[in-house]
Amino acid sequence: MYGLLFSQVISRVSAETAHHLTLRGLRAIQAVPGGTTLLRRALAPRDPALAVRAMGLEFPGPLGLAAGFDKDAVAYDALGAFGFGHVEIGTVTGRPQPGNPRPRLFRLPRDRAVINRMGFNNEGSEAAMRRLRARRPGTIVGVNIGKTKAVAESEAVADYVTSAERLARYADYLVVNVSSPNTPGLRDLQAVEHLRPLLAAVREAADRAAGRHVPLLVKIAPDLADADVDAVADLALDLGLDGIIATNTTIAREGLATSAELTGETGGLSGAPLKRRSLEVLRRLKARTGDRLVLISVGGVENADDVWERIRAGATLVQAYTAMIYGGPFWAHRTQRDLARRLRGSAFPTLDAARR
Repeated sequence: MYGLLFSQVISRVSAETAHHLTLRGLRAIQAVPGGTTLLRRALAPRDPALAVRAMGLEFPGPLGLAAGFDKDAVAYDALGAFGFGHVEIGTVTGRPQPGNPRPRLFRLPRDRAVINRMGFNNEGSEAAMRRLRARRPGTIVGVNIGKTKAVAESEAVADYVTSAERLARYADYLVVNVSSPNTPGLRDLQAVEHLRPLLAAVREAADRAAGRHVPLLVKIAPDLADADVDAVADLALDLGLDGIIATNTTIAREGLATSAELTGETGGLSGAPLKRRSLEVLRRLKARTGDRLVLISVGGVENADDVWERIRAGATLVQAYTAMIYGGPFWAHRTQRDLARRLRGSAFPTLDAARR
C-alpha cells in the first residue's frame, strides 16, 4: 500500500518538501494529548527478547533512527512511538545555520538510496536545548553534534564544546559527528591528531555540564581507509569513549543503477549501496575492539535480515533512515517485529547471545 502511495504521490513531491510535511504531521501527533501514548502501545517494540542494555540504558529494541531526520528535536517522541528503539536527533551545531542552497536532497529509487547535501541545516544547539529540556519519559534520545560551517577549523573544538555544554544534561547519549561530507573540512577532523583533543574536550565538557557520565560516541565515514578505522578505534579505547557509530554517508558512487545526471549531484549517498562497506567497517571495528565499545551500525539497513546480520557481526545497536523513506511510517515496527521472529527461530535466546 505504501509502495503505491510512494510511487504515485510522494515521489512527485520534492524530497525535502516531503520531509517537512512528514515532520509537520509528527509534530501534530505529539500535540494531541495521549497521541504518542496510544501509538506506542500499538507500535513500539515490546518483546522482551529484543531488549538491549547498553551505555547504562535500556533499549526496547535494537533498531533506532539515525541522525538527520529530526534535526531540531521536534518529533523524536512520535518517531519513538512509531517503533524505533531510540532516536538520534541532529546534527546540531553551536550556531543556527540554514545549510546549503536547495535543491539539496535527491531520491534514487532504483538504488533504494538518497543523496543529500543538506549542510547541517538546523536551528542551533540553544534551540535544541530548549526543546529537550521539556522531554517526557518515553523515547531514548541521542544527540548528534557537529561543527558550525562559519566557524574556522582552529575554533572547532570550542564550537563542539558549546553544544556539548548546552545539551549533555538532556541527552541519553552524545555523538561527535566528524564524518559528514557536506561541511567543508569536517572530515579532516577524523585524523587522530585532530580528533584526540576534540573528543577529550567534549568528554570533559559533557560530564561537567551534566554532573554525570554522559555516554559519548564518535561517528565515522565509510570512506576512511582501514588503517584510519583502526586508528579511530584505538583512540576511542584510549580516551574511554563509550562507542563508535559506523558509518555516515559516502561520497563514492560506484555501481549505481541511477543515471549519471542524478548520481553526479554532490553530497553524501545513503541507503542500500552502503550495505557492503558499512558491514566491512563494523566487522573491522569488532575485531579491533572486541566487547570494549558499543558499536552502532548504520548504512544500508533495509530489513530485519540486515539488522540480524549486523548484530551477528558485533553491533550492539543498529540504525537506519533511508529505508524508512522507502518503507513508510510503519517500517520500524515491521522490522522490529520481524527481527523478534528471526530471533525466536534461531539457536539464540537473546540478542546479546547472538552477538557473541
